Amino acid sequence: MKQSFAAIILGGTGQVGGAAVAELLATSECREVVMVTRKPIAPRSRVSNVVLDTGAADFAEHTAALARRVLSEGPASAVSCVGVGSGSMRWSEEELRRLELGVVGAFARGCHDAGIAQFCLLSAAGSSARSRFRYARVMGMKEDTVRHVGFARLAVFRPGIIVGNAHTPAWVGWLGSLVPGSYGNIDQRILGRSIAAEITLHSKEAGEVIRENTAMKKLAAQFKSVPRNYCVRSGLN
Repeated sequence: MKQSFAAIILGGTGQVGGAAVAELLATSECREVVMVTRKPIAPRSRVSNVVLDTGAADFAEHTAALARRVLSEGPASAVSCVGVGSGSMRWSEEELRRLELGVVGAFARGCHDAGIAQFCLLSAAGSSARSRFRYARVMGMKEDTVRHVGFARLAVFRPGIIVGNAHTPAWVGWLGSLVPGSYGNIDQRILGRSIAAEITLHSKEAGEVIRENTAMKKLAAQFKSVPRNYCVRSGLN
């Protein structure tokens, strides 16, 4: 019988984060999803909500204390689905860095300090700290920030145009359907499922993996949903 695990997630109330949470809760091996938020959320079965001030100087320390508690009950992985998405054009680069590097970086350091080995990071296609495009540059810097934390297993998810997302206009999704490869469309449910699959299937592996559209779709397809959904519906989790 597979050992159960927990997932600590930052950004779980967003579109992609919500999809990842839904897929994790549909996984019989997932004993608990711990959502770190700035404000309380509605109670849900198998979901623990921990309200923290993500902008506080001691956010990393509070995250580490939380992660230690979760680890005391069994294996756990960490996920960051933080992202501004279409709203990034209204943000200054300083504001983007404060969120994507500051908050996500502190969350990652706290998780690592507590002993969590696997970290899943939502990024974006084309991310590079050397990019001349602001958003791609900040995403690349975020990746480097988390990379330097030193997780035994780091999975970076670089989606192209995320469809099925409230922040993606229909015409953008239409254009994305014409674009092949890593910059084209990926459904947010597939993205969420690939994150759940990474945690469920690859938590024991070491090293860094970067998953773009094709790899995410392949991983999600390998992750059979019928048995997982059956367990949830029948109360066998």
